[in-house]
Amino acid sequence: MNTLFLKSFVTVVDNGSMAAAARQLNITPATVAQQIHTLEREIGAPLIARSGRTVNVTEAGARILERARNLLRDVADLHTVANDEITAGELRLGAGTNALTGMMPDILALMVARFPRINVFIKRSTSIKMYPEVESGELDAAIVMQGPFSLSKRIGWQLLREEPLVVLAPESMAGRDPHELLATEPLIRYDRNHWGGHQADRYLQAVGITPRERFELNALSSIAVMVDRGLGVSLVPDWVRPWPEGLRLVRLALPHPFEPNRVGIIWSRSTIRIRLVKAFIQEAQKAMLPRR
Repeated sequence: MNTLFLKSFVTVVDNGSMAAAARQLNITPATVAQQIHTLEREIGAPLIARSGRTVNVTEAGARILERARNLLRDVADLHTVANDEITAGELRLGAGTNALTGMMPDILALMVARFPRINVFIKRSTSIKMYPEVESGELDAAIVMQGPFSLSKRIGWQLLREEPLVVLAPESMAGRDPHELLATEPLIRYDRNHWGGHQADRYLQAVGITPRERFELNALSSIAVMVDRGLGVSLVPDWVRPWPEGLRLVRLALPHPFEPNRVGIIWSRSTIRIRLVKAFIQEAQKAMLPRR
């Protein structure tokens, strides 16, 4: 059985379409479809059900999916085991949307310059989901917000950046009091299911402000655009750039000190790629120095 075909199957399931999988694998959709068809013929059961441009995993596909993931990880580990050097192997990382655009590119630029032979797989996810993914070994490491709980002894933690809460407002409101803005202007909430949004909600409760809620969403870049359009103000972590271009915004510091959001790296202490993880942590610390 060709492990490349297994990788195509897993990638199709993760992305939900042949076209998206093809882009990630850098092959044509026709090649992906052919590989899946060959794999289904070898296994003797349909693995995905096609519905227009999207696909869903079948019952048979769901039964082998986790084993396929494990097998692909084991195959990737063979290179790490066989080569006694830090530059060999594949590193499996996780990151949220903001880290992918604001932190990860700088870190990976340093990694590739120092270790040109390294292979990196990156999964976009949320902090809440990445903690168990790192603990289970699905990911070697991830850039996450520090959670409101104690870490398992199987997981390491390295702080990279602290992000204080700020009031995001249109440039025309630059001279106004941040608490007055939160109390009187419509509020564009950062999703309270995210730890940053939960932190903002805690602050509002702590200072006794009941906002005029207008929207609630989980994309910080979208919140910035909505504030720029005059739809309200927001209370968000002061996240790493880049932000959408051309926005006329101000970031107002809060008058009362409050615990910042802490962004860092978690990693599995038992990963076979621990040397690669340590190299990633070192380069991440270098990349973040000018931003602290």
